[in-house]
Amino acid sequence: MLKRVAITGPESTGKSKLALWLADTYQTMQVSEYARDYLEKNGPDYTLEDVIAIAKGQLKREEDTAGRAKDLLFCDTDLLVTKIWCEVVFGTCPQWIERQFQMHRYDLYLLCYPDIPWEPDPLRENPDDREALFGLYLKTLGENNLPYRIVKGLGNIRFENARTFVDEIMNV
Repeated sequence: MLKRVAITGPESTGKSKLALWLADTYQTMQVSEYARDYLEKNGPDYTLEDVIAIAKGQLKREEDTAGRAKDLLFCDTDLLVTKIWCEVVFGTCPQWIERQFQMHRYDLYLLCYPDIPWEPDPLRENPDDREALFGLYLKTLGENNLPYRIVKGLGNIRFENARTFVDEIMNV
């Protein structure tokens, strides 16, 4: 049975690099971040409706990729990112995203800690509050009793820590 791993956390915490590395390491598929493609195409100004469209696009991309994955599927972002994004930027999260977040679960959430340097990017918004955002992720994962591990460390240490956590779910 396919196990899904969500790579989640604040901006500029290495989620995309980690997803690619893990997919390569385990010789399987990774689901790239739909929000980046959407915002590159439509511009950096967005509405709550855009975020809903992004959430739907992310789920569709995940389902389209799942059929080609072998044993594991690594997802570069998840609905937790979208939920917190809505709450922080708009002060509310649409019910559709809340429902999907409750229904669409992963075998493991790798929560990336903001201990790596911020990398400027025109689509990134929060260079100064990554610690506070990390706290929101940690709180939400805990409140929902979701299986998560915190990924820390620089360079290969970060990758190896993540691989250790993935190996744990593969040996269950």
